Amino acid sequence: MRYFIEVAYKGTKFNGFQVQDNAQTVQAAIDHALSTLMREAIETTGSSRTDAGVHALQNFLHFDLEKPLHPQFIYKVNAILPPDILLRHVYSVPDDAHSRFAALTRSYEYTIYMQKDPFLQDRGYFFPYRLDVDLLQEAAGILKEYQDFTTFSKRNTQVRTYICSIKESYWTVDSTRIVYNVTANRFLRGMVRGLVGTMLRVGRGKLSMQGFRDAIESQNCVNADFAVPPQGLFLMKVGYPEGLLANKLFL
Repeated sequence: MRYFIEVAYKGTKFNGFQVQDNAQTVQAAIDHALSTLMREAIETTGSSRTDAGVHALQNFLHFDLEKPLHPQFIYKVNAILPPDILLRHVYSVPDDAHSRFAALTRSYEYTIYMQKDPFLQDRGYFFPYRLDVDLLQEAAGILKEYQDFTTFSKRNTQVRTYICSIKESYWTVDSTRIVYNVTANRFLRGMVRGLVGTMLRVGRGKLSMQGFRDAIESQNCVNADFAVPPQGLFLMKVGYPEGLLANKLFL
């Protein structure tokens, strides 16, 4: 049987999502918990790789197992997992379903707060500077006009294409936060933080709207600003074809 598991995690203490040698990662902790419970080596495949310090309200992994899951599978796995990781749900899926390649969209949020707040310091970026939200909104809208996001990919990234289709791109504002919301079919390494950092330059009046377009069209990462910290970034949702996650177990 192939299973999808839905997880959430606070990324502060982890060196990213993907398994690495001699590093504490989210996926390694999940693999350890599954292997401990099932008493055999379990290796998962993740839908989306998040960087060190980045959080997720929803991410998915898949794994294969011949024997049935214990009725208290979710409870038992959560008892083994560290407190920063939560197993939310488990789904039985077709044998050829792939958590990464079947995903249609990913949605991220990046949180900025303008006034000192100890409760947001590891879940947002403290940015106590004046921002023109209208300029931020205009820049976010411009991104939907483009498909090549080479500018916003960190170097030494082994990908076949830098083409991404951005479905949603906008900022929301409330009394304590300014949040960038973006949904696309795929994202490049460091892309969301590069978009945010460069748009903040626009919002501060340090980069014109034409300069923003020029940066995008340059297809050169030296023209993007990747300096925003990881803790403000959240993977919010991974979208799959309708019906793929219909068989939720242990309701």
